[in-house]
Amino acid sequence: MKLLVCVSKTPDTTSKIAFTPDGRAFDTSGVQFIMNPYDEWYALVRAIELKEQFGGTVTLINVGPAANDVIIRKGLAIGADDAVRVDLEPNSSLNVAKQIAAYAEGKGYDMILLGKETIDYNGSEIGAMVGEYLGLPFVSFGSHMEVEGNTATIKRDIDGGEEEVTVETPFVISAAKGMAEQRIPNMRGIMMSKRKPITVVPPVPFEDPVHVVQYELPPAKGSVHLVDPENMSELVRLLHEEAKVI
Repeated sequence: MKLLVCVSKTPDTTSKIAFTPDGRAFDTSGVQFIMNPYDEWYALVRAIELKEQFGGTVTLINVGPAANDVIIRKGLAIGADDAVRVDLEPNSSLNVAKQIAAYAEGKGYDMILLGKETIDYNGSEIGAMVGEYLGLPFVSFGSHMEVEGNTATIKRDIDGGEEEVTVETPFVISAAKGMAEQRIPNMRGIMMSKRKPITVVPPVPFEDPVHVVQYELPPAKGSVHLVDPENMSELVRLLHEEAKVI
């Protein structure tokens, strides 16, 4: 089984978010970056489990600059066989999807896996775009997958419940909680990752329709208003006049 796993670099969840003075870029000063948890915990680990079950290879792909190699090496330490980095600082999800699809085209991957979303943009866009570019089925928010031959049976999260679908390989899938359990790289994996190849490829030409105009932080949350439990009339007044929910 030949598997391609798309991984992204995201700020750690504890990072303080700020932007440059002109508001045109994210200020990375002092920010700790990690592999996007949905890509790592669910997509990558499930791919490794499939390789362990059926044999084959797991390749990582990342679209980004050389600084992303540290993140890629972690994926190699967890168990991926090799990696590809498209040498580009992308402006949009569409550009990322185009680069991934251009690399994957014609290489015979049985599955292309990625996390359901990144924890910084929460867009859930790239998987569907990759599927469209390659003309492949796309299954979103997969929480469980069993494979028999060329057929995968997938449970996916939907509003208010769960849906079960079957799909023939090749296909693209975004992985959500339940698809796999997090793995921690061991010392042997870390040492072996240093010898695994990261192939750097140039981006394909792409006229990106997206340009950043301005970043801004959301409005600060208001302070908590405590109301004496004996003063229900005041609570009702606040809900009616200030919160406007009744």
